[in-house]
This record gives sequence, C-alpha cells and structure tokens, in this order.
Amino acid sequence: METTKNVASGSAEEVIVDDGFFVLKLQNESDTQQKVERQIDSTHIQFHFCLKGHAKFIFNDGRYALDISDENSLLLYNTQLDLPMNVDLSPKSWMISVVMTLRKFHSLFSKEADYIHFLTSENKDKKYYAQEVVSPAIAVVLSQIMNYHLHPSIKDLYLKAKVYELMALYFNKNEDFDREQCPFLVDEDNVKRIRRAKEIVISRMAEPPGLQELSDEIGLSLKKLKEGFKQIYGDTVYSFLFDYKMEYARKMLETGQYNVNEVGLKVGYSTSSHFIASFKKKYGTTPKKYIMSLGG
Repeated sequence: METTKNVASGSAEEVIVDDGFFVLKLQNESDTQQKVERQIDSTHIQFHFCLKGHAKFIFNDGRYALDISDENSLLLYNTQLDLPMNVDLSPKSWMISVVMTLRKFHSLFSKEADYIHFLTSENKDKKYYAQEVVSPAIAVVLSQIMNYHLHPSIKDLYLKAKVYELMALYFNKNEDFDREQCPFLVDEDNVKRIRRAKEIVISRMAEPPGLQELSDEIGLSLKKLKEGFKQIYGDTVYSFLFDYKMEYARKMLETGQYNVNEVGLKVGYSTSSHFIASFKKKYGTTPKKYIMSLGG
C-alpha cells in the first residue's frame, strides 16, 4: 500500500510494509524549510536516515531537539512517552524513516514475540536514542529505496525486501558494538539460555526455583538473567511467571474438569484463598464467578 503526498517542490510518501510496519520517504527540493508531522505512539520504534541535507526533530513542544545531518541515522524509542514526528526538513534534504511496533521489531529477531509485554509499569524507564553514521552499504540501500523505477505490480515487494535488508545491515554491527546498548538484541547463546530459563520456570511453576538457583542452572550471571529476561520477554521472571500461571489456571477452569482448589494447587498455591486473591488481581473476578460466567 502506497500513499504519496506531493508538497511544494517535494514529496512525502508513506508505504505500508507490513502490519505495524511502515516507511516514510521525504524529499524537500524547495528553497524553504518544510514541516513534517505524524502521530507515532510509545508502542513504536523509529529509525530515521538522512540521505542528504539536514533535519531537526522537535520534542516536548520545542523544549528539546535532535539534529540529523546527511549520511547519519537516528534511532528513537521510549516506552513511557509517545514520540510523534515533528520534523523541520531543511531545503534540498531527503530523509527515509522506518517505523514499526516494538512487537514487530522484536519478531524480526525472535520467534517468541507473543510473550512480550513492553508497556508494563516496570518498563516505564525504557528509552533509547542513538545517532550513527550511515555505512556505505546502508547508503546504497537507502538510495535504492528512494529511487527505483519498477513495474507497479512489484514495487511493494521490492520495497519490502529493501527495508528488511536495511534493518539487517543496520544491526550487522562490528565486534566493538556494545550489544547491551540495544535492549532487544543479545548474544545468541545468551538468548538460548534465557529461553531455557523461561522453560524451567514454566515446567516447575508450582515450585519455581529462586533467581540465583535459576541463574546457576542456565549458566548466566544473575544480572544477565534479569536483564536478558526483560529484554526478550519484556517483564521480570516472576511477573512473567505470574501471568503465565494465571492464564494456565484460567484455561484449566474452562475445561470444567477441576475445582478451584485443584487448579490452585496445580499452579503452586497451597491455599485456595491465595489462589483466589491472585486470580482476582489478574482478571478482576474470582475463579468461581469466572466459571459461572462461562455457563451464562
């Protein structure tokens, strides 16, 4: 899907790449500055690439600004605040912006995106801003995205392929890159260990191991376990486990084969009162009322 808006001596083109994933192609060929505005909420991550000229990103009603010049990129996200695009595009300037949901972004690197809950209260402090020089390889792809002459029937496919190539090149960092700078990309071996940690706590949800015991078992430091788990699953180990247990309990109740006490024991509650309190905290109703609502 492609939408092109022609402005004086320039254009603003938006192309939907996928669900929750779009590209903006901005060209200002005029001799005056152009304002570009678009609403983007806190569930999105933004990549901006300046091909030539200069752009100024304005935040908080003008109280803060970030500049991006030709052959430079800017990565933005903040799970606490919406970061709408409010850009002053200088004369004779070109810019390409890639915007996608955090869930979509994570799915590019992990098959486990369904478990991510980015906007929990514990993730409110997550934000990241990075400015980098565009590599020659990226510059070539940006030029191909901005200028291509293809049959309309394959334009969308071509652009989609080029945007994915752009993302791959952007994260193809050299060995000096500090992977911990970007909270969703960690060493593949660490990813496997963190997934193992998730499998362990789920398999032993009635009596889950302590964090130190868990870190020893997967062979990661306690610090890396905590940070890595939040990076991959968007939550702490025990908050994730709580949500999983409540969902598991809800599905057990729906079968009609177990009473409240049996379900509570299955997910690790020695007393039904504690289980009822936890279930109500999660779903706003008691297990018994939930079962009755199913019958209705």
